[in-house]
Amino acid sequence: MKPLVRSTAIAVATLLALSACKGENKPVEVSSSKAEADKATTDKTGYPGLPTEKEQVSYTIGMAMGKQLSEIKDEVNVDTVVKALRTQMDGGKALVNDEQAQQIMQAFGQKMQAKQIAKMMEEGKANLDKGEKFLAENGKKQGVVTTASGLQYQVVTDGKGAKPGATDGVKVNYKGSLLDGTEFDSSYKRGEPAVLPLQGVIPGWAEGLQLMPVGSKYKFWIPAKLAYGEQAPPMIGPNQVLEFEVELLEIVKAPSGK
Repeated sequence: MKPLVRSTAIAVATLLALSACKGENKPVEVSSSKAEADKATTDKTGYPGLPTEKEQVSYTIGMAMGKQLSEIKDEVNVDTVVKALRTQMDGGKALVNDEQAQQIMQAFGQKMQAKQIAKMMEEGKANLDKGEKFLAENGKKQGVVTTASGLQYQVVTDGKGAKPGATDGVKVNYKGSLLDGTEFDSSYKRGEPAVLPLQGVIPGWAEGLQLMPVGSKYKFWIPAKLAYGEQAPPMIGPNQVLEFEVELLEIVKAPSGK
């Protein structure tokens, strides 16, 4: 979950964000009625409607703030944001003091966290139901084996080498996808195999790789409980069944004494 609240000096934070915008400022569109008036300044600056450095900097700061606030745009009133900005920049009297502002933002942060948790729980339940239905049907397909833990696998190529043990490492090529086909990881795309300890991977991988002789290629369907469960990375999402294609290239023995 991305932080929703930056520092108390949001203007400073937005200035720091300007480096991310460097080189991205393109001429903004202007109406035909303004085109003639802006032509002279456009020729000089390249930014229609922003004839001076002050205007350009001001607009860029506004862009940065807009990007930051876009995540919570339904929770804020832009006119009130501008009102507070003007008050602070002009040295006027604020409607709340620093302590009150901190209390407001703490309460807001808790509210947004609760909303995020509720959303994740709803999404997790939907993914769990979808995954259970998929595994029930997938397990009926020819060549698909379901283990006692619920892991499903299919032999694509059967190797003749040794099988790794629980304390071994492995060199593998693999591709990981969600059930909708979204690919979230691939050693093939990185251009080199991965070397991984079986004690450091998700349970579904640890179990599945111990079934594979070196030289094999298997497909795995890993239930959420043997993958990341509810605590999955954002790119995967909670309670997802994961599909992997894995080639076992080599067993990497743990150093002696370990």
